[in-house]
Parts: sequence; structure tokens; C-alpha cells
Amino acid sequence: MAFFDKFFPSYKKEDLNKTLEKSKTSFFAKLAKTVVGKSKVDDDVLDNLEEALITSDVGVETTLKIIGRIESRVSRDKYIGTEQLNLILREEIIELLQENNQDDLADFEIPKDKCPYIMIVVGVNGAGKTTTIGKLAYQFKQKGYSVLLGAADTFRAAAIEQLEIWAKRADVPIIIQKTGSDPAAVAYDTVSSALAKKSDVVIIDTAGRLHNKVNLMNELNKIKNVIAKLVPDAPHEILLVLDGSTGQNAIEQARQFTAATNVNSLAITKLDGTAKGGVVIGISDQFKIPVRYIGVGEKIDQLQVFNRMEFVDSLLPDNN
Repeated sequence: MAFFDKFFPSYKKEDLNKTLEKSKTSFFAKLAKTVVGKSKVDDDVLDNLEEALITSDVGVETTLKIIGRIESRVSRDKYIGTEQLNLILREEIIELLQENNQDDLADFEIPKDKCPYIMIVVGVNGAGKTTTIGKLAYQFKQKGYSVLLGAADTFRAAAIEQLEIWAKRADVPIIIQKTGSDPAAVAYDTVSSALAKKSDVVIIDTAGRLHNKVNLMNELNKIKNVIAKLVPDAPHEILLVLDGSTGQNAIEQARQFTAATNVNSLAITKLDGTAKGGVVIGISDQFKIPVRYIGVGEKIDQLQVFNRMEFVDSLLPDNN
């Protein structure tokens, strides 16, 4: 893992393995039941595999794609032993992630023509949005970038206070206004300040509300419009933070937010301590949006750049 140790300072394969341990153990138990008493992959095995994937939160739509791909291989190769099933499953999931615009990301560098690089972070309350912003700020600063945070979730005093705490942990400045202030005004002030200070990265928090999609859409559009007045091609990234431990609820949240705004990257948190790691595969497949980060723990350095090869290797290790 020398490559990742060098180019991803916070990357630790053991953290990823530990994060996906419950998901791996749960799935392999289901996989063992799938092939018991069988020597080759047949219709019964595929039916049982389908159930195992669905109950591992991969999702029905994505599961059917995976099963269809394996069926094609079985039909083409005529005989596939059950001992090959895990390897085939690994290969098909990796290929599916790649087809879904999920290439392995290189270490993130701010484009020279997009400075400040402006990110808007969205997601429901409790998904780990504020924590993710703090970890991102820390990572960018560790790479030598100057970072400015904007507390545009002004509807909850706790949200502002939590972001202030994370700003102190990451040792980066933050723009805040009083509770109830116009979120777009906070965003405007944040970007104005970043331009004056020549900051490299701006990360703006937003309110995590889904009870009224129209209001959510209007609010996000207003924030985007005021930012664009200062930086015409911004925001450069709209990052949706999803709680992986909620399984299929995370997919529904992704559906709501992608309908409300043009999300172009994902962070999936709280995968440690849950057996629902398969949801990462389903989310990537259904929304064709790159999973950029995954949360592998509570510490400030435990946010990893997502790598499909390493993820699948931890979830479905090749024991051969």
C-alpha cells in the first residue's frame, strides 16, 4: 500500500478493513449459505445470491444488474464452480463502479483556474455533514491549502456551534452570522472574504432539511446565485453527505437531494459499526455520481478518498 501511504496521507487500509468488517462478515455468511451443497453456479445459487445482495443493502435495481452480468458469464463459460463465485462477484462490482463514473481518484489538487475552489455541502441533519466538513478542512490544510468555512446552516444554533468547534479543530477560519440569518448572505460574505484573503478553498455548510423539497431547492438556488455573482463558474462542487448506516434510507435521501440540486460528488459516512456497506455500491450505481469520500471513524483524519478497488477488496477479499 505504499502508493496510498504516499499520496493519501490519511489513508490507512486497516481503517477501511475495520470499517467494513461487519459488512464483510454479514455478507460472507449469506454467501456461504448461497453455495452450500452446490458445486456450480446455477439458477438456485443466483437466486440466493440475489437475496444476499438485496439484504446487504446493495438495492434491488443494482442487484439485478449484478446478477444479470453473472448470468451472462455463466451462460458464456458454460461451467463456473461455486468456488469462483466470490472472484466473479468482485470483478463485476469493480467494473460496475468504474462504468458508473467511479474511477479511482488521484490525490485532489485545486485546479489553478478555480481559485478559490468553492464547495457547497448538503445533506440531512445527523448524516455527518458538519463532521465531514471539518475533516475536509483539515485534509485541505494538511496539503498546504488555505481554507475558509461558511456556516450557512443558520436555522439551528447548534449547527453553527458545531461547525465552529470543527473549525477550531482543523485550525481554519470561519464566517458566521447569528441564528436565523439569511443563508445566502452568509455564503456571499464567505466568498467575499475568501476573495479578499486569497483563500484556496471555501466550504459552505447548508441546512439539512427535506420536509419541503421546494423550499430546499429555492434556498440552494439562492445560495448558488449569490456565489456566482462573485465567482461566475462557482460553486465548483456540490457534495452530498449521506449516512451509510441508514441503508436504503440513504438512497432515498440521495434521490431527494439530486432532484433538488445538481449534486456532483458524494461522501458516505458512518460505515464503521454497520453491516450496510453494500449501500455504497447501490448509491454509486443508481445516481451515477462519484463517491469521493467515505468516513471510516470519528477522528479528524478518518475521512478517506474513495477507491473502488480497495473498497471491494475490503468488502469482498479474495481469500485465494
